[in-house]
Amino acid sequence: MGADLITASIPVPTSSRNTGAYVGRGRQVAPGPDYLSDTSPVYAHRRYSCEMGPLRYSINVTLDGCCDHRAIPADEDLHLHAVDNLNQADALLFGRVTYEMMESAWRPPAPTGARPDWTEPFAQTINAAKKYVVSSTLEQVDWNAELVRGDLRKAVQQLKRESGKGLFVGGVKLPLALTELGLIDEYEFVVHPRLAGHGPTLFAGLSKHVDLKLVSRLEFGSGAVAMRYEPRR
Repeated sequence: MGADLITASIPVPTSSRNTGAYVGRGRQVAPGPDYLSDTSPVYAHRRYSCEMGPLRYSINVTLDGCCDHRAIPADEDLHLHAVDNLNQADALLFGRVTYEMMESAWRPPAPTGARPDWTEPFAQTINAAKKYVVSSTLEQVDWNAELVRGDLRKAVQQLKRESGKGLFVGGVKLPLALTELGLIDEYEFVVHPRLAGHGPTLFAGLSKHVDLKLVSRLEFGSGAVAMRYEPRR
């Protein structure tokens, strides 16, 4: 079982194609030395002063920066954390590749024995989630999804205005484009204690530096650490 929420923060079976990742529960650590208990809420909902709902991004990476979901171990904690992330958003925002990968991996019915029983909460959550798919090549989508076309900045800003809790974006290429446009309000990088020795890596080709500030830190039993950042405006 691998992880992806392109694949950036959404787990997918190892047999699925493409790169990226999602992640699991553990101990929350605010910026600073003190750990909270294992039973503490994973993350408090942050308040945003802007009129738009926040756009959040999460992805799993190895210590040497690889975001290929096949290189990253996924476990029950990873999938439960992904459920927490999805429940913080009104809808998911995918590019074509991520949408097709997630649909093939998680749309029911699943073949008998195709995935562990502990993935079922995630499977039910992503199946029920509202989805927006950014694509100029797909003619139609279903699986509770709508196509997004035209000017990316205007389209995503409109979706953020219509959102209460906000949106959750997955993938690699789409988040790169959204970062270039300054539209992502929160980044989560789940760093796994593994050296992959290969790519792909995140944000390849980014045209300018983006400075971030750490807002929370979450440590998992596996040794993975989820770090959440907000852009320094």
